[in-house]
Amino acid sequence: MNEDIRSVQVRLIDQDGEMQGVMTAREAIQRAFSVGLDLLEISPNAEPPVVKILDFGKYKYEQQKKKNE
Repeated sequence: MNEDIRSVQVRLIDQDGEMQGVMTAREAIQRAFSVGLDLLEISPNAEPPVVKILDFGKYKYEQQKKKNE
């Protein structure tokens, strides 16, 4: 998540689910922060890794909700 992403290049999906393409991780983090959200690595084994801009608190809540069902 955010600065913990170690890859130099990432494939970014924005907060609306739109593919933004390959860019540096630093640029992707700046885009996430500019809209007040977090950057989460969702597919670390892909080449380059896939990251998504989202609200991490909301994402974590939804994952827990699915787990409880």
